[in-house]
This record gives sequence, C-alpha cells and structure tokens, in this order.
Amino acid sequence: MKKQPETTEKTKQMFIDVFCELYSQKPIEKISIQELANKSGYNRSTFYQYFSDIYELLDFVENNLLNYIKEELAKKELSVHTVQNALHCLDKREYLSILNALLGDYGSTRFLERLKREITLGRLDFNFPQNHSITPYLIEFYLSTSLSLFRLWLRREKDLSSAEFFKLVDNLYTKGVTPYSK
Repeated sequence: MKKQPETTEKTKQMFIDVFCELYSQKPIEKISIQELANKSGYNRSTFYQYFSDIYELLDFVENNLLNYIKEELAKKELSVHTVQNALHCLDKREYLSILNALLGDYGSTRFLERLKREITLGRLDFNFPQNHSITPYLIEFYLSTSLSLFRLWLRREKDLSSAEFFKLVDNLYTKGVTPYSK
C-alpha cells in the first residue's frame, strides 16, 4: 500500500522542522537520529525512509534554501542590491527556523561560503575595479557585513521591522555609521 504524497511530505517536513529546532540549539554532532525521530513523533526507520543520516538531511535543507535563493535572484535584475535582494527573499516566516539553524551559533561556515557564492556568481554589479588585487576583499567585506548584520537581526528576533532593517543596511553602505553617532 502506497502512502499518500501529502502524508509523505508532512512527515519529511516534520523531520526538517525538528532538525532545524535542534540544530539551532546544539552542534550537528550532538544531534542523534533517535532524538530527532522521538521529537518528530516517528521511529528511526521512518527517518531512514527519507534520509540516510543527519548530514544528508542537513544537505537537503541547505540545498533547498540555496535553490530557492537562486530562483528568486534569477527573477531580479543584476544590481548593487543583489545581496539585499537575497536577504529580502529570506525574510519570510517559513524560512525563519531554517535560517536560525543554518546561520545560528552552530551553523557551518561551509553553508555561509556556499551562500556567498550563490549570491555572487555573476550577480553582483559593483563599480569595483576589474581584475584588481583588492576586488575580492571589497566583495568579501560587502557580503560578510551584510550576512553578519542579517544574522544579528535574526538573533535579536527581528527587533526592527523588515523595512527598518533593510533601510539601515542600505544607509550603512551609502552613508556609513556617522549619521548614527551622537
């Protein structure tokens, strides 16, 4: 007897949701399949119907998020706002637990690097000097600062509205911190 696709998808999503909850609280090495299955309300064998191990589940979550970003960015024009566009598309309720896990204290630097590559692969349109030795540093500064501010905003439970946050980031790049000092 085949399971209904809706049931299968619900079960898979439950594993993803519980994984993200656990991963935002502790390193991946400390997450057991037994704990994940128990918290999901399923047994270990059900988990193995969807994923071979915790790392395959992590890859699945990361790849889904990166594919979503890629699809959203493909709809937009190249601009200096590509990083903000990427962050804007992540500012959705359904991605909050995933982002808290992947960009949280226990998230991997590997994911951050993959995210940076996804954002920059031919998509940044800066007036930086071409083929200059400082260009990679300028791009890294821009990306790392944007992602770091986004992570802080998530950790602070979005204490600014989305509009306030993105305006702040834009102002910091265009005007610096001087306007905010006393």
